[in-house]
Amino acid sequence: MATTAHTEVPGEHKGAFPPFDSHTFASQLVWLAITFVLLYVLMAKVALPRVGGIIAERQKRIDGDLAQANSFKTQSDGALAAYEKSLADARNRAQSIANDMREKQAAEAESTRKKLEHQLQAKLADAEKTIAGTKQAAMANVHGIATDAAKAIVERLTGKAPADNAIDAAVADVLKR
Repeated sequence: MATTAHTEVPGEHKGAFPPFDSHTFASQLVWLAITFVLLYVLMAKVALPRVGGIIAERQKRIDGDLAQANSFKTQSDGALAAYEKSLADARNRAQSIANDMREKQAAEAESTRKKLEHQLQAKLADAEKTIAGTKQAAMANVHGIATDAAKAIVERLTGKAPADNAIDAAVADVLKR
């Protein structure tokens, strides 16, 4: 007994592959047209409007977000400008206050300096008066001291006390020169 291998399925008929069978082309073309029209209508009426709506909604959201971002940017630019302006104003006020304080302190220092200068000048004038008084008193005593010294010198050199009026005249003559 000899056996052979087969690729046939028992009970099947032999013939061409159905899509390539020329007898069924007309019915296949009809079904193709019906399927195409149904898919086209389904896409045009259901799928494409939904996709278009989603795309339009996304575009609206993107445009809205961009508009809101531009609004926020404008607000932040305005806030930054206001901040910079207030900062510049604060710096100017601080500079003005510092200048006013500096001028006030300089005026106070000048006033204090003048007051001290006036006090020193008064003390200097008093000191000069005291010195002049002391000098005058000393000069008044110079005549007496010179008379006493001349009398003592002459007495020591000669051994004899000179007359007071002669000594006074000699000292007065020397002091006048």
